[in-house]
Amino acid sequence: MVAAASVVVAAGTVSGVVSATGEGPDAPEARPVSSASPRPVPEPAVPSASPSAPSAPSATVSASPSVRPKRSSASPSGSPQAKKTTVSARLYRHPASRVIDWVRAHPGDPRRPVIESRIADQPAAVWFADWSPDTVTARVRAVTSGGAAQGRVPVVVPYAIPGRDCGGHSEGGAPDLEAYDDWIDRFAAGLGGGEVVVILEPDSVAQADCLSAGERAARFASLARAGRVFKEADPRARVYYDAGHSGWHSPAKQADLLRRAGAASSASSDGVFSNVSNFHGTADEIAYDRAVLDALGGTHLGAVVDTSRNGNGAPADGEWCDPAGRTLGRTPTLSTGEPRIDAYLWVKLPGESDGCKGAPGTFSPSYAYDLAR
Repeated sequence: MVAAASVVVAAGTVSGVVSATGEGPDAPEARPVSSASPRPVPEPAVPSASPSAPSAPSATVSASPSVRPKRSSASPSGSPQAKKTTVSARLYRHPASRVIDWVRAHPGDPRRPVIESRIADQPAAVWFADWSPDTVTARVRAVTSGGAAQGRVPVVVPYAIPGRDCGGHSEGGAPDLEAYDDWIDRFAAGLGGGEVVVILEPDSVAQADCLSAGERAARFASLARAGRVFKEADPRARVYYDAGHSGWHSPAKQADLLRRAGAASSASSDGVFSNVSNFHGTADEIAYDRAVLDALGGTHLGAVVDTSRNGNGAPADGEWCDPAGRTLGRTPTLSTGEPRIDAYLWVKLPGESDGCKGAPGTFSPSYAYDLAR
């Protein structure tokens, strides 16, 4: 992808995706994937541990995608407004991920205590980046039931939109929008009735410029439908739409795109997310997100920020691929204390490569250690 767009990277076809996995040898896994462009699609795999779901197969964990920064001259601004807060402050830590696998496999590595305590022990999003209609319901249910059993809130990332990453490193997804709509229905069937945060298709809105006007309208209609389907299936689900990040589109342009994708409607949306797989500072993202929300309208809307790798902010040169000098950002929480900012989340799992410290979406202990120490 060019630097003008944000990019999520995944291993295989998608980057930075965590998938839920099952306990048995045949259990599917959804791990995050990384790539130079927005998202890769991982094949199901079996992780070493799975959430406790009494009667349903558990989901798999996949690597999270990475996003490249897009430069924008817009200077975000916006005034805070009151927001509703209906979710609990406790996030669910899925027991299977690449970093957890590494920690278990390397008990004697001197980097292990830092990586375990600062990364592996933190709750992170669970990505579903492979288009697998036959197993997605059970895999999603494994994650949501695991969270419900602990009284905690899982974060799930549907990442299978057709034309993903505009054909870049994270290309993949469903073969067409009709198949995607069916996959969404099956995804929704696994949500259950508990609290869950849905990060709907990173880059699908901000990176839509590569599509024709007709293709863009069709994609946005499917995204609006997806939000409605999720909220009808689980009224306690909170669905957030792709706002890119503060270094990409202006708030006004991004809000216009989001409105066309259904993000302003209470029937499909609880707000927006930003900075997925990117490095922009939390203060910049808060200002940008509030400006986007102001332009969108709707007092019910809030925002979530991916803080997994933004502790030192974005590199001045715009480097997006495992840049040096980055650190972990704020720990994941659903209680930010900031008006209209619903959560700080680790959507991209720290330590999963964008493709420079290792193959896209793979876990790099040296990169994780540099981020965490």
